[in-house]
Amino acid sequence: MNGARSRSGDEARAHEGPLRLCAVSRIAKPTEELIRFVASPDGTIVPDLAQRLPGRGVWVDATAAAVAAAVRQNAFARSLKRQISAPADLPADVERLLARRLAGAVGMANKAGLLVAGYAKVEAQLRAGRVFLLLHAAEAAATGMNRLDRIFKGLHGSADMGASIVRELTSAELSLAIGQPTVVHAAAAEGGASQGLLREARRLRRYRLGAAPERSPASATRAEKGRVGPVTGKGSFGMAGVAGPLGDPIAGRCGCPISGPGNRPGEEEDAGRDTDLDTGLDTGKA
Repeated sequence: MNGARSRSGDEARAHEGPLRLCAVSRIAKPTEELIRFVASPDGTIVPDLAQRLPGRGVWVDATAAAVAAAVRQNAFARSLKRQISAPADLPADVERLLARRLAGAVGMANKAGLLVAGYAKVEAQLRAGRVFLLLHAAEAAATGMNRLDRIFKGLHGSADMGASIVRELTSAELSLAIGQPTVVHAAAAEGGASQGLLREARRLRRYRLGAAPERSPASATRAEKGRVGPVTGKGSFGMAGVAGPLGDPIAGRCGCPISGPGNRPGEEEDAGRDTDLDTGLDTGKA
């Protein structure tokens, strides 16, 4: 019986996944809540968003405020115990890379045939019950965006569907990812590529706003057990300002020309590695 309980506990821990220590806050967290950094051969710190680059890794809470604190407090050099160059604009570089990953995920969902773009097409898919998540350009007009959001939440019967509404990319970024001009609204059906898109969107959102991600009680308990010291480097980064409203399908306003198909005017490698709790490093041991 004891052997069965031991095996069950081992399986549960394996399912939970590894914890890593944030070099700034000194709190152990699941890897999905952290960003891994490694030192390049020339001593420059490099973000490893896919968590696959070779070398000793320094883990930092996945928020712009924490990355800025790591640069300010020289946490990378202290953790790696060597001279390291960490540029002052590292938080902005990480944000650009996260946005690029999200745009790539949008492109993957589009190639998988899961995406439609354009206000009318999105509304039709919503009313047909085929929408897993909504995408709006960051500068989309509030009237049209809110109308689609209300339909989405109403049909799903849950006020929590706001977590599945993506507003992290600009119209230019959405248009480039989807391959259509001036995309303001899009929607994705359920599928593996859409799940990946939502994960990347939540990751970027959390990085910008510093908000805690949605996670299970078990994950929250694990993170709390991993606390090894006081939190430092508190702060928050606001999102950059965006342009004026695009495409309002009700009032007929338009901040810029909208045309083209689909639119109308007015619309782990490190899993299982040990962690050095003194330095915040993964030790590289499998």
